[in-house]
Amino acid sequence: MPLPRLIPCLDVAGGRVVKGVRFEGLREVGDPVELGELYSEAGADELVYLDVKATLEGRDALVELVERIAERLAIPFTVGGGVHSAAAAAALLEAGADKISVNSAALERPALIGELAARLGSQAVVVAIDSAAGHVRTRAGTEPAGRQAVEWAREVEARGAGEILLTSIDADGTRDGYDLVLTAAVADAVSIPVIASGGAGAARHIADALGIAQAALLASILHEDPARLTSLRAELRELGVPLRDAA
Repeated sequence: MPLPRLIPCLDVAGGRVVKGVRFEGLREVGDPVELGELYSEAGADELVYLDVKATLEGRDALVELVERIAERLAIPFTVGGGVHSAAAAAALLEAGADKISVNSAALERPALIGELAARLGSQAVVVAIDSAAGHVRTRAGTEPAGRQAVEWAREVEARGAGEILLTSIDADGTRDGYDLVLTAAVADAVSIPVIASGGAGAARHIADALGIAQAALLASILHEDPARLTSLRAELRELGVPLRDAA
């Protein structure tokens, strides 16, 4: 069985990493390439970059930024935000990304998931699901999507997604712990890997999430101190979480 993964997430707006609480009050916290390097050196298994303004601003994801990231990082990374077509997704992979993440575009046109899987392979297709109280929200969490998280998770798997990035809007940025009920419900409903996202504030929170999901997304807990990832890995090992040896 694959070892659990620790995946720092960098939300990007205007070319800078930003962070908020429950998807609101975004503040700038650093350069996406520099922070990515710090996380890589601290032992991150993968990274996720999400262009949180691309869909709201009606533009494509930042290919130029992806090229810069790929030049400096050796670990795999996923890019999401503004991916509306298989051609746009392919351009991101050609620029150096290892996977792409889709959210609002997949909700608007679910057939896109199958098109991405056919062109890129399911292993490169991550579907992000943002949920509040079990209900899916779209357009960076600003609008209801009229779907239940568990129902949508089953559908995206059936359409060819290789992984689900599940974010609890209720827990996002709070550092009070992941929404374990939501995470368990989705993980039990699908056979593809689930990345738990939203709410990490301590090693115990991450360990609890990794008891349910295959990976944990980390954001607020790291942004002010990227080196914290090194001590988190040690704390998680003490809690009995098996992790790969950091390079």
